[in-house]
Amino acid sequence: MIARVVSHQLPKHRHRWFGAVELDNGLTLYMSGIAAWLFEGDMVDLVIKNEPKEIHGRKILFFDDYELYKIYEGEKIKVWNVFSKNIELPRYSFRKEVYRYRIRAREAIYERDFERIAELEQYHYASQKSKVALWKCYDCGNLMEANTKPVCECGSRNVHIVEIKGSTPASRFLLFELVERQPFEPEVVAYVRVDPPVPLMHRKINREIIENIREKVFPEEWFKNVFSPEKELSELFKNLRRCYSLKVARYRLWEKASEEAMRKCNSAASRIARVVVHPDYRADGLGILAVKMAVEWIEERRVPEMRMRKHLVETIAQMARFNPFFEKAGFYYVWDTASGKPVLYKPLTEEAESYIKDFLSKDEIARKHGGRLCVSRYGSVTPLEKLEFKDVSKLFTSTLDLERVSDEVKTVLQSFGVRQRVVERYVLRDVNLKINPGEVVVVVGASGSGKTTFLRLIAGKALDMDDEAYKPSNGKVEVKASSIVALIPFELEPQITDKSILEQIFDITGDIYLAVEVLNRAGISDAVLYRARFNELSTGQKERFKLAVCLAKRPSLMLVDEFAAHLDEMTAVRVARKISELARVAKITLIVVTHRKEVTKALSPDRILFVGYGGVAESVKGVNENCSLLY
Repeated sequence: MIARVVSHQLPKHRHRWFGAVELDNGLTLYMSGIAAWLFEGDMVDLVIKNEPKEIHGRKILFFDDYELYKIYEGEKIKVWNVFSKNIELPRYSFRKEVYRYRIRAREAIYERDFERIAELEQYHYASQKSKVALWKCYDCGNLMEANTKPVCECGSRNVHIVEIKGSTPASRFLLFELVERQPFEPEVVAYVRVDPPVPLMHRKINREIIENIREKVFPEEWFKNVFSPEKELSELFKNLRRCYSLKVARYRLWEKASEEAMRKCNSAASRIARVVVHPDYRADGLGILAVKMAVEWIEERRVPEMRMRKHLVETIAQMARFNPFFEKAGFYYVWDTASGKPVLYKPLTEEAESYIKDFLSKDEIARKHGGRLCVSRYGSVTPLEKLEFKDVSKLFTSTLDLERVSDEVKTVLQSFGVRQRVVERYVLRDVNLKINPGEVVVVVGASGSGKTTFLRLIAGKALDMDDEAYKPSNGKVEVKASSIVALIPFELEPQITDKSILEQIFDITGDIYLAVEVLNRAGISDAVLYRARFNELSTGQKERFKLAVCLAKRPSLMLVDEFAAHLDEMTAVRVARKISELARVAKITLIVVTHRKEVTKALSPDRILFVGYGGVAESVKGVNENCSLLY
């Protein structure tokens, strides 16, 4: 059914999540704030799925009653139902699936959606607002700022979200929900905000500013009609002053200017203005997924304005210098803005890609970076030269007596025949073993079986320690490594200072980009934590930071006891997978002790060593089979 838009209506304090569109056929369509993009005279194609309901003399189609397509230059662009897609994101460790996310990407349309966005927005690195959302009490009319749904000072809970601060009336949002989740996991793990391109863009080259750089690289008409309320302000203010007082005119000015700017907005590009991933799910591919799905949404629905065909997706993000997820989603780095922020583009058409590649090949500066911005700085370490056990035994001797116990305890012990005696036990006996450079090795066994002793003997030799606990009773341990780090809780731990955690890693690496990369690898991807000191971290965060300190030293050999002991299952798996990947790429020999099946699987070890009853036996079966047998 072809129809023409007569008008749209957006309730002032509900404009994000409710709107109505009136058509010339007498029907009224209820929808979300997408209604703001449907203007008088727009042609649409309406598909009715359920009969309209007559309310107060109006025939109304509710959210699930119809589909709607906007007709632009003879093409149909789907408006409603909104974009929604289920995705599965498997996580691999060297071609072996470790776990899988099941996620739904869909446009935000409900009030609860925008409440979740506000909760996530407070974690955004670049947010300049300490309170990121505006709320209104429907009982007393009070407006308030908060990051989560507040209770009004009048005592009312009838409070509703009005706006996400920092967004514009032109903004649209894509949510990422966990379809399958544990009760303790959040419903929404990420969102992307899409806006029209910035009105003007200038390029900075050293101290020189090149104005309107986009129009020098791409066709001028691609950026001719972008969302720019500022352009409308002067003329609108004159018109408003003819009708209203100065105070009222100023109040209505931005609202009218924004509406007029949206009416005129029609560009061949869209801008990803925000990508926010829940801190617990960062550095695990969700940022890349979010960007890819946003690109698909933009291309399919021509978001935000739903008019001209989209050729480009633009983003301007300082954070892209430290995290490559835009590049991994297919974006090219092109230049820096006049304010020094990097600009990246994702071409959606062959035409757009040809313009980008032409620029990268001809521009003197672009030729040097080749479209790459964030490149790993970790590199390869000096490999381990040798690690070998030759007929190694470790005998533990302890003397039991009843001299320092109370009479009551002594009576109990004597009842079980416990009296003075010397206990001797071989933890390791006649062990012969070689570990090859660059291997990832997992050591397993029952508590007290000798796993930690195995690590102690390696560390003792490599670090030339005098303590008898770190020396074999018989035999020889040979270790040749240019550098070694060992993390054995309460025995061998990295030195911690009172500086912020980012400063401490930077002190080791001497490279701030590498420092951020190392923290990300160790599972500390929330930039808010970078300024924290060690004593301000949770127990699990402290464990991850210690791993980061070890990695920052770029060791040839890394020993870790009780790996991920204080981390929840999913965090432990993510950290294990990323550290294992880094170890293999960087040629670090990694030896890990763990009791956890999921951690062993995520590490995808080259070898599993079984320690127990004095022996060290090597696995000859696959990792998955061994995990099922062991745990």
